[in-house]
Amino acid sequence: RLKMAAAPDASPPPAEEDGEHSTQRRKRHGMLKLYYGIQQVNSESGKGAATTDPCDINGAHFKPEVYLQRLMQEKSLNELMDKERDMVRQIRSLDSDMQTLVYENYNKFISATDTIRKMKNDFKKMEDEMDRLATNMESITEFSARISGTLQDRRQQITKLSGVHMLLKKLQFLFELPARLKKCIEMQAYGQAVRYYTKARTVLDQYQHMPSFHGIREDCSVIVAELCVKLREQFKNKESDAHQLAECVDLLLQLKEPADELCDEFLAHARHKVDEDLQTLRLQLQMLEEGQVPSPGDPGDGDKAHPMDVLEFTDTGCNVFLSDMCLVIASYKDLFINRPGTGVEEQAHLEKVANQKLEVFVNSLMGQYFSYVEQRVQLEKESSDNTLLVRALDRFHRRLQAVEKLLPETESTSSATDIVAKMAHDRVIHYSEALRRHFADCLTDVRQNLAASRSLGKQEGSNLADLLQTTATSVLDQLKTVLSDLRAFIESDITFAMQPYFREPFCVQDVREGLVVGFLKHMFMTCSEFCEGTGDKSSAPPPLILLLSRLCLDYDMTTISYLISLTDEQFLVEDKSAVTPLSELCNLAKDTAQKLLDHYVKVQGLTISQMLRKSVETRDWLNTIEPRNVRAVMKRVVEDVTAIDSQVGLLYEEGLRKAHSSDSSKRTFPYSSSRQNQRSQWSSYAPSSNMDTSLMSNIQKLFSERIEIFSAVDFSKVSVLTGIIKISLKTFLECVRLRTFARFGLQQIQVDCHYLQMYLWRFVSDENLVHTLLDEIVGSAIHRCLDPVTMEPSVIEVICDRG
Repeated sequence: RLKMAAAPDASPPPAEEDGEHSTQRRKRHGMLKLYYGIQQVNSESGKGAATTDPCDINGAHFKPEVYLQRLMQEKSLNELMDKERDMVRQIRSLDSDMQTLVYENYNKFISATDTIRKMKNDFKKMEDEMDRLATNMESITEFSARISGTLQDRRQQITKLSGVHMLLKKLQFLFELPARLKKCIEMQAYGQAVRYYTKARTVLDQYQHMPSFHGIREDCSVIVAELCVKLREQFKNKESDAHQLAECVDLLLQLKEPADELCDEFLAHARHKVDEDLQTLRLQLQMLEEGQVPSPGDPGDGDKAHPMDVLEFTDTGCNVFLSDMCLVIASYKDLFINRPGTGVEEQAHLEKVANQKLEVFVNSLMGQYFSYVEQRVQLEKESSDNTLLVRALDRFHRRLQAVEKLLPETESTSSATDIVAKMAHDRVIHYSEALRRHFADCLTDVRQNLAASRSLGKQEGSNLADLLQTTATSVLDQLKTVLSDLRAFIESDITFAMQPYFREPFCVQDVREGLVVGFLKHMFMTCSEFCEGTGDKSSAPPPLILLLSRLCLDYDMTTISYLISLTDEQFLVEDKSAVTPLSELCNLAKDTAQKLLDHYVKVQGLTISQMLRKSVETRDWLNTIEPRNVRAVMKRVVEDVTAIDSQVGLLYEEGLRKAHSSDSSKRTFPYSSSRQNQRSQWSSYAPSSNMDTSLMSNIQKLFSERIEIFSAVDFSKVSVLTGIIKISLKTFLECVRLRTFARFGLQQIQVDCHYLQMYLWRFVSDENLVHTLLDEIVGSAIHRCLDPVTMEPSVIEVICDRG
């Protein structure tokens, strides 16, 4: 079976026939491989034709006898059976693949057959047509040869007669030229007259030595001079439009009129028209300076009789003045600079002179126009709406780009950008001043609310939390509104907004630094001035100072970060190297808050100190009766401290306290009894010893904890109240040291101090601070007492409880 699979024909052909058959089969296989790309794949994979093994069943040199002999020698019977089955399976697979290829390519074979049949028919038709074409070409060639032979003798004669005819026509044109020129002038066909003259001018100049041509030339010169006069009259006519002017200049230049004079005359005539446009803008400025309000809805007596808003003013300038300027520049260049058909040297000289005159002309008029536009936009510096202004500036900047394209030497866009940048800067300054006025108005409103609460009998500062919220919200909303208004300058549809030479300075220097950072610094400086004690700010109520302190602290914690982030996001501030750091603003806000809070503590402490000082200085302590009640001033001190505690608690958190002892409110002063014992001991010394009891007191103070009276306070209610109470009690102590007391005066001080101790300890962070200061007050009173007999603690408690 393997033999039959390898060689189906049992009787092989002779060697020569076998070789010829094998060669033909390889050719067919090679063509099929070439068609289906099998040979290329095999060559890429390194198999197939590349091997010469006769046993490679897929190779080109495969020999079935050798392959069969090797299999029978090397394989067992089972392996040969398996190999047979495998080969049968492969043969069936190849048959199936071949059938699939035949089915898939059957339509292609049919289509190819039809195409070949059609090509045969088409080629047959083309052969017939080519035969007919060849026959026609032969007939044409023969006919052309007969014509050439017939006309060969007369060709030279015909050429000569044709030349004579053309010369006679030219001579006839020259003789009729003066009459034609006059006729054209009468019909006002100036362009046709110039074309006639320029066509014959070279010939007349060349043959002017001949009498006949000389006479024609003289007649034409007189007529052309008259034509030049008429063209100049039309050129100087104010009613002539730009097209007529251009035509006149072009004709005069063709007639060899001096180019310099024509340039000057063209620009002078154009200036009359442009000056009228500028006069319209000048009249608008005069109307606005006289106080007339722009009202676009009321046209007035004429188109220009009513005051225009800034957008209408800019549109008028762009649509009238700039349009005329562009037309003048384009016409001027076409006439004097971009003239075709002139000599190189002549054109270079004319271009140089014409450009110089045009630059002087344009710069002069554009300077006036920029001045008028700048004056007009400056009148909008304090307007409340940016929309019209930005649209006007955008159109102004956009239209000037057309002028610069026509005449780059003028640098109109740069001048326009300077005007736009200056106006944007002025708007930022206006908004900055408006923000400062708004902040000042907010402070005035807070003062009025505080004054109204006091006049209605309410506790001063009882609505501080609401006032703080209202003030902070109002200032923040106003600042956000201003930023939103200024975004109109950098919208995507605004031409100058995309230019880096405008965008970066405006966003970074003007808005972020000039507006936001400048306003924050101004606000903190204004708040700091309340601590200076000069001008109107010296009479600022303490609740206002407390409110501003909390406002600055809120700005330090959240508001500044939010505002700077909002500004950087809305105005795309990317380069942070040249801007004020966020930390610097936060530190400034925190320092201002600390300064205000310290000043609040100082003011409130001095207010209570003033009451205590007057109560000590105005009383006769040597003739005081035995104390039966707590003095009213001490009750007032406790009430004021309680009110301050409530006031500060509206804005600041409680803060940290040290643990209170359980008997703080009942503590009397053991210091007084010990001091009395010391005094009796000291009195036993001889007078010569000069033992000063104040020295002993000072020695004791060296070993006690030092109390900072005017130290900075923390941002908490306890710290603020501690600072106020320290200042008040220190003032009380110093006043006691300056007075002399009798027995009952000393006892009154004892009662007052015990009453203060009963209530003040709960307001401070460390109750020992109150105890220490009150002990010093009682100790100083004992030192200053002539008869230091103290009152019993139980009696003091009864009096204070009853008070």
